[in-house]
Amino acid sequence: MTAPAPSLKGRALRLLSTREHSRAELQRKLEPFEQLAGTLALVLDELQAKGFISEQRVLESVVHRRSAKFGATRIRQELLAKGLESGAVAQAVQQLRQSELSRAREIWRKKFGTQPADAAERAKQMRFLASRGFDGDTIRRVVSGADEA
Repeated sequence: MTAPAPSLKGRALRLLSTREHSRAELQRKLEPFEQLAGTLALVLDELQAKGFISEQRVLESVVHRRSAKFGATRIRQELLAKGLESGAVAQAVQQLRQSELSRAREIWRKKFGTQPADAAERAKQMRFLASRGFDGDTIRRVVSGADEA
C-alpha cells in the first residue's frame, strides 16, 4: 500500500524547511499539485498569516548567502526572480552597493591575488568579476589596483 500524496500545505512546509521561499516561488513550485482552483492561494495565505512565509526573511537570507560571492547586480536579479517587491529589492541593493568595492576586492584576491601581467590576463580577471555581477567601474578599480589600501 502506498502512502497518500502530501497535501499542498505539507509540500509547502517541506519546501520551507530547506530554505526561505517567497510566496511567488512557492506558488510556482506548487501550482502543478493544485487540484481545486483557489486552494493553493488559501494555503499560502494561511502560511503567510502564521509567519511561515516572510518576504523580508527571504530578502535577508539571499543577501546574506550571496553577498560574499556576488555583486549587487547579480543579487538584484536573483531577488527580482524570486518575485520580491521591487522597493525592498532596491533598498537592499543600495545597501549592498556601499560595500561593493571591498567585496569585489576580496573575491578578486581569493581568485587571482596578483595584478594582471598582460591584456589577456586583465580581460580574464575583468570577465570573472563581471560574471559575478559587479559593475564596470568597480571592476576597473579592482583589476587596476586603484586606490587599494
